Amino acid sequence: MLFTSGQFIFGYLPIVLVVFFLIGKLNRIAAAAFLTLASLFFYGYWDKKYLVLLLVSISMNYGLGYCLQTSSGQGVKKLVLALGVGANLLLLGYFKYTNFVVANFSALTGIEFAVNQIVLPLGISFFTFTQIAFLVDAHRGEAREYNPVHYALFVTYFPHLIAGPILHHKQMMPQFGEAKTYSPVLENFVVGLTIFLIGLFKKLVLADEIAPQASAVFEAAASGKPLGFLEAWIGALSYTLQLYFDFSGYSDMAIGLSRLFGIQLPINFNSPYKATNITDFWRRWHITLSTFLRDYLYIPLGGSRRGPFRRYLNLFLTMLLGGIWHGAGWTFVVWGALHGFYLVVNHSWRALCTRLGFQPRGLLWTASCWLITFLAVVVAWVYFRAPSLTTANAILISMLSPGNVTLQPELAKLSAWLLCAVLLAIALILPNTQQFMASFRPGWEFRSNGAFGEWWRWRPTSAWALYVGSIGAAVVFASIWSTQTIREFLYFQF
Repeated sequence: MLFTSGQFIFGYLPIVLVVFFLIGKLNRIAAAAFLTLASLFFYGYWDKKYLVLLLVSISMNYGLGYCLQTSSGQGVKKLVLALGVGANLLLLGYFKYTNFVVANFSALTGIEFAVNQIVLPLGISFFTFTQIAFLVDAHRGEAREYNPVHYALFVTYFPHLIAGPILHHKQMMPQFGEAKTYSPVLENFVVGLTIFLIGLFKKLVLADEIAPQASAVFEAAASGKPLGFLEAWIGALSYTLQLYFDFSGYSDMAIGLSRLFGIQLPINFNSPYKATNITDFWRRWHITLSTFLRDYLYIPLGGSRRGPFRRYLNLFLTMLLGGIWHGAGWTFVVWGALHGFYLVVNHSWRALCTRLGFQPRGLLWTASCWLITFLAVVVAWVYFRAPSLTTANAILISMLSPGNVTLQPELAKLSAWLLCAVLLAIALILPNTQQFMASFRPGWEFRSNGAFGEWWRWRPTSAWALYVGSIGAAVVFASIWSTQTIREFLYFQF
């Protein structure tokens, strides 16, 4: 069931909201149990057979977490943690990487294996990482949860279940335990619907509109068709913008939907294409994944505590594993390796500048840093999107061949360039969702940076109601009149 579908917006969501708050007046645990069952229905709507897998994962991790919270012996706790993390990774590895490993082993050895194609369960990467974080926090004494209903809701909570954000125990459990969560609040409805509409607009009007441009170029390259210089750049830029508005749109919708229930999810995007270095980019892009990789991979590997070489190695390995987390394919390996390399270069440059006392400033320098960062991200996205290394390399070669321009076909793509320019301007110039909604705490522990001033901020006035209503009208118009079909969210496949 898509957040963008009519059955979700006009059927599932209002029914779940009404019943949740009606039950919440009588019994909070019963209301949490209902929301858990509703979330399981939401997940099972895609494929009922994977409900068992999800329930087994929840039961196993709750039991292991209970042992970690109640055991006093450090040896026992280490064993339980190792068992829990290992079991989760094995489960994820089987569904996500078996086909990839078997195919590559067969290619290397020439030995064919009769293995049925394994279908990747929706959201397995997200609910697996969420529960690994819980086990690690329980081992550290930072997470305590004995209520199985709250734990099941923590994992299955439908706004985040399919494509994140990746949640932490400390973010959600206190909210599930508060009495005010189970009573309807007008402010939550108004703010939640506004954020949801903004996300819906990003997805249907922006991401889905530019998606055909990206698909046409990548499919042409995959089929062996030679690409022109401008055509290759249209494809790369189109996908760069499609992915941002698609995934940030999903995250906005998740935050908005959750706010309807009085629960705040963490912010997942903070204008990442405004970043002027790659470190800043990863503080802004898919923030909950970046935080997870830092807290549960980079720091345990040693972080920056063991000298520059180990620091750079840890950065590279963290991003390499982050790339592998996204998908079973050599393109994701290269994407992760590229970002690991970018981070190493960025940290090395900063260390060199500090050593030399070199502190470059000025508008031209900032613009140059932004351009280099943005182009580096675009190059990496080509590998992220391409179905094979051959396809990605073909597109990048065309992007690096300015002499390969066929004038007439490229003139016909003026509308494609204009669409790219408009969407890039939106990403770079306009305030993001949390800046727009800054007066109403749009996310968990949100802190406004004060950018854009008060006049940009949404307020419950008739003028702003008209503005948000126009966004809703644009969404309805796009869903009715657009020639493009409504697409699944890109991160569903990860």
